[in-house]
Amino acid sequence: MKAFSERNPITVALLALSVLVVLVLATFYSEDLPIIGGGDIYAADFREASGLRSGDDVSIAGVRVGSVDSVSLSGDHVRVTFRVKDAWLGNASTASIQIASLLGEEYISIDPKGSHALSPSDTIPLARTTTPIDPAAAFQGLGRDVSQIDTAQLAKSFDTLSATFRDTPASVRAALGGLSRISHTIASRDAELQQLARNTAGVTKTLSDNNANVAALVADGSRLLAVLRERSAAITALLQGTQRLSLQIDGLVHDNEATLGPALAKLSQVTKILAANRGHIDDALRLIGPYYSLLSNATGNGRWLDIYLCGLFTKSGAPVLDATARRDCRPGGG
Repeated sequence: MKAFSERNPITVALLALSVLVVLVLATFYSEDLPIIGGGDIYAADFREASGLRSGDDVSIAGVRVGSVDSVSLSGDHVRVTFRVKDAWLGNASTASIQIASLLGEEYISIDPKGSHALSPSDTIPLARTTTPIDPAAAFQGLGRDVSQIDTAQLAKSFDTLSATFRDTPASVRAALGGLSRISHTIASRDAELQQLARNTAGVTKTLSDNNANVAALVADGSRLLAVLRERSAAITALLQGTQRLSLQIDGLVHDNEATLGPALAKLSQVTKILAANRGHIDDALRLIGPYYSLLSNATGNGRWLDIYLCGLFTKSGAPVLDATARRDCRPGGG
């Protein structure tokens, strides 16, 4: 066997390039590969597919088995291709577009009927597919129909029925009388009912137009709840750590109770003594200020001490020997 270095480099380069191309193609078309692919591709025709999009779920008996590949117009109907993996579809299978949520999200529900397997080349026809009712269109139709009702004529009709059935049993008369009162109530609230129908249609249209924003809001709320669930472990650990710390502090106080008790008692006595002599302490602080001020002035010249003596000599310099003599110790005095 030849060593790798002895082989033709051109042949090696072409072989490596071929393997790289195969790997790239396998990456892009991995879903179409057998075994590891995304499953079999089927098709179904629908009258309309208003909110169905590529990537929506495909389920059987409430279990997701695949997803929608594409939604395209085919003549006077819609052709939907979808991928199913690890599920059996019969040759009489039915498909219906179902509403997944109030936000308008939809999915395809498959009922796998039939005596043998459905071939991927066969299409589920219109006869075996159904589509949901669009709530926005239904409310808009309701608003238009309500606005066209002549409520006054409706009330008059019920009054005529009530008069016609006047001689009928009491239960029938009571029922017609109730219908008559209801019709009068509806007639008196005609404008309000029409406004309510118009507002309802407007709300449904607004929700339909902002379907993506509402879905994003719900998704963000779900992510917020997920983050809170992730942080719940940290919050729980913090509370548990706080509890353990309180137990340690309680144990520390309990272990040193014999030492801390007398110290706290003596500290209490000291504070009581200080509180009882608060007046004396205030006087001492007030009187000690001038003393330390004079002391700092006398000793503020380094190693020398300044002393002021008065009353020992007269202005002329003669000593005052008389102990009873009056002495003026003010600076400049006699």
